[in-house]
Amino acid sequence: MARAYSHDLRVRVLDAVSAGLSRRAAALRYRVGVATVIRWAVHATTTGETRAQRQGRPPGSKLDAHEAFLIALTEEKDDITLAEMQERLRAERRVSVGLGTL
Repeated sequence: MARAYSHDLRVRVLDAVSAGLSRRAAALRYRVGVATVIRWAVHATTTGETRAQRQGRPPGSKLDAHEAFLIALTEEKDDITLAEMQERLRAERRVSVGLGTL
């Protein structure tokens, strides 16, 4: 997998595009893919930001919203198994998770 481009390079490319250089010419000058420059320019135009978007999943768990429910399950029955918790989540909250997530 290729390394991410530096923020400095991204800013220089976007400055060149905003100064009137075509996206293809900027890609050629800075040795960056044309599609990359186009994506950067669209992102900068729509959001006004030059920083790259955060990659990967957003932090947190899909169970964060169900924390009180899960705590109530363990208080209701202190020897509840993960499989039972998984089934109750599916039945009562319509949330499907693996045992490892619990």
